[in-house]
Amino acid sequence: MESEGKMIACYAAVAHGAGKPMVIEKIQVAPPGSTEVRLKIVHTSLCRTDITLWKNGNIFPRIFGHEAAGIVESIGKDVKGVQPGDHALTLFTGECKECDYCKSGKTNVCQKYGIDPERGVMVSDGKSRFLTEDGKTIYHFLGTSTFSQYTVVDQACICVVNKDAPLEKICLLSCGVTTGVGAATKAAKVEKGSTVAIFGLGTIGFAAAQGAKIAGASRIIGIDINPSKLEEGKAKFGLTDAINPKDHDKPVQEVIREMTNGGADYTIECVGNVNLIRDAVESAHEGWGVTVAAGLDESTKVLTVSPKNFLFGRWLTGTWFGGYKGRSELNQLVEKYMNKELNLDDFITHKLPLAKVNDAVTLMEEGKCLRCVLDANAV
Repeated sequence: MESEGKMIACYAAVAHGAGKPMVIEKIQVAPPGSTEVRLKIVHTSLCRTDITLWKNGNIFPRIFGHEAAGIVESIGKDVKGVQPGDHALTLFTGECKECDYCKSGKTNVCQKYGIDPERGVMVSDGKSRFLTEDGKTIYHFLGTSTFSQYTVVDQACICVVNKDAPLEKICLLSCGVTTGVGAATKAAKVEKGSTVAIFGLGTIGFAAAQGAKIAGASRIIGIDINPSKLEEGKAKFGLTDAINPKDHDKPVQEVIREMTNGGADYTIECVGNVNLIRDAVESAHEGWGVTVAAGLDESTKVLTVSPKNFLFGRWLTGTWFGGYKGRSELNQLVEKYMNKELNLDDFITHKLPLAKVNDAVTLMEEGKCLRCVLDANAV
């Protein structure tokens, strides 16, 4: 390939300060290192994590973005299982397949390529692969930096996928949808005929509802204060029941316990709000109820739950990326989409060019979109 081993000039949305609008700039992208892959981003979607860490970050200039699909442009000399021309999804939480965590079979967290918002360089050599036109460093984000026409990732942070799968749809599997589906199927281990209550109906919440449906849950209850989300969940994502806490004069956990004869078998909190996590725990059935925390928003706040909830036989656990090992297992969800078992289309409420990334941020902050897919070629 003509560009192999050379710098590539392209455009990217570069953030120069916390919360400052991202700017479309011409940048240079270096060739991949020995275990790295240079990827041409085709479509990337905006996740709330991008917004949170951009607004609260301290590493700039930086290229954000982590939910994306693209085509492999070139590979390092020691890369295995990836070839130029392959279609791939980026993985913000990697899978090296060599560390104790990866080998344990007990977790999808990787010691070497786990999520690190403070790391702005490549793991292999501590350097960036992004430069300004005049040669100054631009930093990476979550090992992916997908708000760019080209990016460099380690082979541990890429999943090769079926070339027949539409990249503008499956890019959603790089974060939010996978987290939600896995929260139900892998973390909670929802069983056929069970009852599931889902707190917070954004992308993760709706995906959790789909996961519960795939697992065969007989009753899937959505909880949100936005009436339109409740209706959308019933129409498109598998909810059988909907609760707006504002419509009741008693705590939502009491409402759920009454309507489920003691509590839901499984409850999933999809926002990261410590009060909602407490409500989810107290909505789970005594003796066997399981609560999964699948969101992360109020990371500086402390969860307060009475110990009696656990003495009476409830469990609280959490999940990262839905428990999926990206390289080994993410293709399971790609195939579910291809087989029409998993709905991705209805998550995409907006499509914009990469040049309009700041508009996408506004749409999400105003609660007007689930996922906005950005065309990386449109700058």
